[in-house]
Amino acid sequence: MDTIFVQGGTPLAGSVRVGGSKNSALGILAGSLLADGVVTLRNVPRIGDIHTMVELLNGLGAATRFIDPTSLEIDPSRVHCLEAPYELVRKMRASFNVLGPLLARFGFARVPVPGGCDIGARPVNFHLEGLRKMGAHIHVEHGVYTAEARKLDGARIYLDFQSAGSTQHLMTAAALAAGTTIIENCAAEPEVVDLANFLNSMGASVEGAGTNQITIQGVERLHGAEFSIIPDRLEAGTFAIAAAITKGDILITGAVEDHMRPVLNKLDEAGVTVESLPQGLRVAASGRARAVDIKTMPHPGFPTDMQQPFAAILAGAAGTSIITENVYESRFRYVNELNRMGANLRVEGRNCVITGVDRLTGAPVTGTDLRAGAALICAGMAAEGETEITGVEHIDRGYDNIVGKLQGLGASISRGE
Repeated sequence: MDTIFVQGGTPLAGSVRVGGSKNSALGILAGSLLADGVVTLRNVPRIGDIHTMVELLNGLGAATRFIDPTSLEIDPSRVHCLEAPYELVRKMRASFNVLGPLLARFGFARVPVPGGCDIGARPVNFHLEGLRKMGAHIHVEHGVYTAEARKLDGARIYLDFQSAGSTQHLMTAAALAAGTTIIENCAAEPEVVDLANFLNSMGASVEGAGTNQITIQGVERLHGAEFSIIPDRLEAGTFAIAAAITKGDILITGAVEDHMRPVLNKLDEAGVTVESLPQGLRVAASGRARAVDIKTMPHPGFPTDMQQPFAAILAGAAGTSIITENVYESRFRYVNELNRMGANLRVEGRNCVITGVDRLTGAPVTGTDLRAGAALICAGMAAEGETEITGVEHIDRGYDNIVGKLQGLGASISRGE
């Protein structure tokens, strides 16, 4: 298994380009199954989760090919298999979102219970109840969901929690349903807006994305389209945190300020300089960060995916910080790993109390999930000595060539066995 080696103490400098959004691309790839023509996607991130989803589309019969490093062509007209293979679905939760498009287009789908990062309970009941309200008959047997519907019907759906995954899933299912679907208390993430724009580019009628109510008027068919995916706000946030923790000065090109406002506001509160430029965002820090309190919330609140990397800054900040995790109850598994590096983090239920220390020291650590791995890389760049990070396969799921990009900013980081 690969290991990432980080030698701390070097401030980052220079510019780095952020790639396409993982969470947007995954929803759009699933949604591409609705089209009866060729879909061409631009700014597709070359990461592990995307490769898994592409392999899943191929397994269903779609024809896919990368026509350049970040442009993917999909021909879903050849889809003939309506059962997603377990060996792919178990790797990644987002793969469950092919169920709705297959059901909407073909009237039948079989998809196993999904896997992914172990960050807490993420039941699919919101997905299933929404599909049932649209007339789907769903049952589970031997760990596989089977869904059938002669034709999905529009429905009014209220989500008990503003889940981005279920919002995206139900949007795609409703696009070909008969009549109008209204999703209330839905997620408002930029990735939800991006999916709505993609569906509309194929001839769908989706309104209200970015608010807490989305209205979808079902259409008879969706055609092929060409679409460019938004930049990844979470990758951009990780680079911003890396600049701050190393007391560096970098330009993140392509970053969208409006998508990142909760993270940028907390960086500003911590004493980090954030400047919006035509090319992107400049992030710089010259001194020790100040302690801040964070509460994760659905968008436009502070994103749960950024609390782990941000904890790396707070581990060395002046004062005591409290992170309250309101989305996933098991997202503090990385705490023991940061503490191996000399940090002082203590978990109390859904709260993590972080008492800033004067210095972190390199140590052998393991990335327990995708964003935990990013947090350990950030901490390693600020620590004295060398940090060895295993669990790199989690990091590869969401970051394209993070080692190479950080090397381009001057970091002393490498990858090997």
